[in-house]
Amino acid sequence: MRCSMTDGYDCYQNALAERVNGILKGEFLLQRPADLQQAAKMVEQSVRIYNQERPHTALQYKTPDAVHRAFRDAK
Repeated sequence: MRCSMTDGYDCYQNALAERVNGILKGEFLLQRPADLQQAAKMVEQSVRIYNQERPHTALQYKTPDAVHRAFRDAK
């Protein structure tokens, strides 16, 4: 048996993975894909929107990408 959602068998990462999966399903993947290729494209677009366009309240309405860039540039 192999863990599917974590690296290093950290059980706390599973909660994060489930949260992200829930956001993908609840906010982005609102229609059923026709095939696996379309599903992969939908997930790729959703992750891009989530990271680069969707403001997050926990990040003071910034995107994860903007926060990572600011942190990287501050070093």
